[in-house]
Amino acid sequence: MKKHSARVAPLSACNSPVLTLTKVEGEERLRDPPGPAEAQAPVGTDTGGRPSPRCWRCSQAQLKKIFWGVAVVLCVSSSWAGATQLAKLTFRKLDAPFTLTWFATNWNFFFFPLYYAGHVCKSAEKQSVKQRYRECCRFFGDNGLTLKVFFTKAAPFGVLWTLTNYLYLHAIKKINTTDVSVLFCCNKAFVFLLSWIVLRDRFMGVRIVAAILAIAGIVLMTYADGFHSHSVIGIALVVGSASMSALYKVLFKLLLGSAKFGEAALFLSILGVFNILFITCIPVILYFTKVEYWSSFDDIPWGNLCGFSVLLLTFNIVLNFGIAVTYPTLMSLGIVLSVPVNAVVDRYTSKIVFNGVRVVAMVIIGLGFLLLLLPEEWDVWLLKLLTRLKVRKKEEAAEGGADLGLGPQSKSGRARPSFAR
Repeated sequence: MKKHSARVAPLSACNSPVLTLTKVEGEERLRDPPGPAEAQAPVGTDTGGRPSPRCWRCSQAQLKKIFWGVAVVLCVSSSWAGATQLAKLTFRKLDAPFTLTWFATNWNFFFFPLYYAGHVCKSAEKQSVKQRYRECCRFFGDNGLTLKVFFTKAAPFGVLWTLTNYLYLHAIKKINTTDVSVLFCCNKAFVFLLSWIVLRDRFMGVRIVAAILAIAGIVLMTYADGFHSHSVIGIALVVGSASMSALYKVLFKLLLGSAKFGEAALFLSILGVFNILFITCIPVILYFTKVEYWSSFDDIPWGNLCGFSVLLLTFNIVLNFGIAVTYPTLMSLGIVLSVPVNAVVDRYTSKIVFNGVRVVAMVIIGLGFLLLLLPEEWDVWLLKLLTRLKVRKKEEAAEGGADLGLGPQSKSGRARPSFAR
């Protein structure tokens, strides 16, 4: 893995559903989390008994991150749920999941141009497009983006990307969007299992429990529809999509390591170029073989098609670059919160039945997802918190006992002089 002071390992806290497969941090991050000294600042005050300026600045930074976190959560959940619902609407007029996958993936090309536009507007040291491109190409090695690197380090990820999207969209044709979105949340559990096996990540009992809950949720979701062939195929497609997404993420971390903002934007744009150059032939073949056929181009719902692509691009941008303004855990909450949004829409637009088994399955998968958001040192933090609470209770009890013991003495001390007189 490459080492760089401005790099972090992608996918550390938040696993995106379909299109966001790396997470980056560093070169343009607005503010780092407070260090140990800053974390203790709120208890410090100046000589006048007022909070110190350092404490005030720390509080402002944290409040700002939380505010941006709420905005990012709303944007992630709404864009992801909206894209899923638009895909469902698109299939009513255009039964072509692979063509929709190809069309939406082409929009990845805009990642690097949008990143460069932000760089020009924000950076103090502006670089030309060529300079910035060459600097970001160092992510692939000393020789930059060569033809060999393109086919060995970009093309395989392009194939996995396409499979992930296609299986997800094909599943939307088979089962309702609520089941699809909640089942895809299991991809975070698959990432943990693969990382534990392939990357030798630290074993955590709570994450094993989360993975077991995810598998149990999949079984219960299948049972909720009575193991009918139609629903079983749809669930299998979602699980396959989640598995492809997990494999993508683990291989990215294994082969490429981590990326800065510009490097990630360039990588995603390269996937768009790969899609245009090498995947375009597949929708053409499917059209002429009438596997995915439409009678006239005027019958294509271009509004839904473009709206779906724009929402996915927005979702991708926010989830990849939102780490610059807020905490990764908050962005992960946006993914799981898209499930109730889809459930509300499905309740009023489809014939979905929320029986007890389905609700239990959704709760179990959601609980497993939340358990996977716990940091690696969560048990240490919990023990420290419990220790502090015990110490505080002992101190309060000691202070209360001291007050009771001093109360009669102070009264008798005050009474003696008056009695003597």
